[in-house]
Amino acid sequence: MEKQDLYTRITNRIVAELEKGCRPWLKPWNAEHAAGRITRPLRHNGTPYRGINILNLWIAATTSGYTCPIWFTYKQAKELGAQVRKGEKGELVVFASKITRTEATPQGEETERKIPFLKGYTVFNVEQIDGLPSHFTAPAAPTLDPVQRIAHAESFFANTKADIRHGGDRAFYRLPTPEGTWPGHHTDGDYIQVPHKGSFFNGGYYPTVLHELGHWSEVRLGWDREKHGYPMGELVAELSSCYLAGELGVPHGDHLENHAAYVKSWLESMRNDPSYVFQAAKQASKVTDYLLSFVRQPETEPAKPELVAAA
Repeated sequence: MEKQDLYTRITNRIVAELEKGCRPWLKPWNAEHAAGRITRPLRHNGTPYRGINILNLWIAATTSGYTCPIWFTYKQAKELGAQVRKGEKGELVVFASKITRTEATPQGEETERKIPFLKGYTVFNVEQIDGLPSHFTAPAAPTLDPVQRIAHAESFFANTKADIRHGGDRAFYRLPTPEGTWPGHHTDGDYIQVPHKGSFFNGGYYPTVLHELGHWSEVRLGWDREKHGYPMGELVAELSSCYLAGELGVPHGDHLENHAAYVKSWLESMRNDPSYVFQAAKQASKVTDYLLSFVRQPETEPAKPELVAAA
């Protein structure tokens, strides 16, 4: 299967969901499984999938009604003495890599050129496999109660050291002014503005802050807003906030303002460029990993990252 076929195949699946009025990344993951707290699909060794594979496996799990987020290749299951049930259909996951090719220049000299490629392989959900060790099918473990989840999220926000301000009737991220320096003074630096918590319904405060933290990460990860366009930036922030909401155990609802206009733009972009959603999903994984890095060292204060000016 050629690279373009893989792009098109997965993009068409996501487009079909959007055309039905459903954003697949907003579907809840209430797994009755020990690993169900983690929203991102997991490889057999517990490592979360990244990028476009998250969305594709989310759609597959919802369509088939799987509650377990763990996926195996046929070989991985067989190595554990397990067996994929006869007639079960697997799901596509992809990975990107590069090969180096030696070519001759017009002057007769040899030069190496790196060529990117996309490859796919098939995985099966735990619920399609018989004979796996019991810990792969263990029932759901106790989860944090609502108060603990809120405390966890608040601690996460504090660890990022982002300037989060409260007030007003809308949420937004303000880029640093050209003359400003970061961390600098608040009047010159960047900040996140959100209404007071009491203004939100159904836990919408936390995914809103996570969405704006996605934008806050843009300049720190060198995201080129002009190159990629505002709608893709919104898609990246939406995806990363959903991934993070699951990691923190807080709800993720439909909080995006003007979402109909964004969905229309996303659909148009995906139809014109099958790699569009791949680019957004890849960046969302980078944002997720970047923000989670602040809570992976809880015993020490996270170092403030260098602020990279957005091109």
